[in-house]
Amino acid sequence: MPGNLSFAELQDAVASGEIDTVLVAGIDMQGRLMGKRFHAQHFVDRAWEETHACNYLLATDLEMFTVPGYAAASWTRGYGDYVLKPDLATLRRTPWLEGTALVLCDILDHHTHREVPHSPRAMLKAQVARLEAMGYRAMMATELEFYLFEKSYQALQADGYRQMATFSAYNEDYHIFQTTKEEDVMRAIRNGLAGAGVPVENTKGEADAGQGEINIRYDEALETADTHVLVKNACKEIAWAKGRGLTFLAKWSHSHGGSSSHVHQSLWTLEGKPAFFDSSAPHGMSALMRSWMAGQLAHAADVTYFLAPYVNSYKRFQAGTFAPTRICWSVDNRTAGFRLCGEDSHAVRVECRIGGSDLNPYLAAAALIAAGIDGIERGLALEDAFTGDAYEAEVPRIPATLRDAADRLEGSGLLRAAFGDAVVDHYVRAARWEVEEYNRVVTDWEIARGFERA
Repeated sequence: MPGNLSFAELQDAVASGEIDTVLVAGIDMQGRLMGKRFHAQHFVDRAWEETHACNYLLATDLEMFTVPGYAAASWTRGYGDYVLKPDLATLRRTPWLEGTALVLCDILDHHTHREVPHSPRAMLKAQVARLEAMGYRAMMATELEFYLFEKSYQALQADGYRQMATFSAYNEDYHIFQTTKEEDVMRAIRNGLAGAGVPVENTKGEADAGQGEINIRYDEALETADTHVLVKNACKEIAWAKGRGLTFLAKWSHSHGGSSSHVHQSLWTLEGKPAFFDSSAPHGMSALMRSWMAGQLAHAADVTYFLAPYVNSYKRFQAGTFAPTRICWSVDNRTAGFRLCGEDSHAVRVECRIGGSDLNPYLAAAALIAAGIDGIERGLALEDAFTGDAYEAEVPRIPATLRDAADRLEGSGLLRAAFGDAVVDHYVRAARWEVEEYNRVVTDWEIARGFERA
């Protein structure tokens, strides 16, 4: 969904003193906003055209460590610059930050001024362009879950992230009274995002103590990804301003449910008609939709890394937790990796339930589109819908670890054809680094389990 502020309106707001700061942000590999805070007058005078940032922003980990082994950026290559090119269509107010506007950027090569192929926004734009050449638009929505904590980020960090207390004490799924206790934060999130031009549908309690969910109206794939990263950043900033900690970690505790980001998908024609709906077909699923879903099932293991990018992500895939463990599709069955929603209606769509709240939405959407396109191009037949408890089914499993997902990504002919070898190799390196770092570090669990008894 485009921003709610035109460049002319920004100029007027700057001239009147209403806006004095413009956040200029690219998207990194982890889906975070990375950029600069501009004095607003300088932005409207000059910086709206472009600014620059170190190219290590697409070659670091969560700790901003300069990870070795990347071909695109390294100490050998000198860590030069990328161009951050503001997409003025994304310009918007951020009401929770006083006097501030935000614009998202494309990331360009400093020398050629072409989009960097492995930048997340460029990867999604390329897959969207493939679909448009076929006569379709991908419409998507991402459901974001998170946990809210009693203490602030600073206090939680000072405590070593031990004995963390969630804001509520018991399961608050759809629970009005429990979520009333959190309303100081949730109201600020809903109203702040609405003021930024984001069409918020609702917030609700999720299936564990302190767990919430925010839902945003569906839109075209790129706009949905842009909104997703804005929402995550806003939720953290608003929680911080209220003295609370809020996490999108996929599994913050083994004794609590994981947090997901289910991705709802449908194709529409360029003329605005739902291409997934056929009133004469079973469940209202058109032949196009069946091939799209068949492609995603066929390549689900290959794309899992882009839905679950960290070691922690795989702790979420546990039976009986509403997180999937099996690659199958079902009709309105939350135990399967893919669920058919909106059966027999114009709203019929695919819900991919594999993704966690830690995913990068651009990468997830790009990978799912690539898999769906392959299903359409090859006319893949869709297997019968699964019924029953998918946790007990004899069907393929979702990769169980990041190492397994990295292996599937590395060997994926589909993703190499869709993204290019250099892009796939770049993200394989990101996955391998996460595994290497996890294998190197001693965890609290190891110490508590073996300190005395080993």
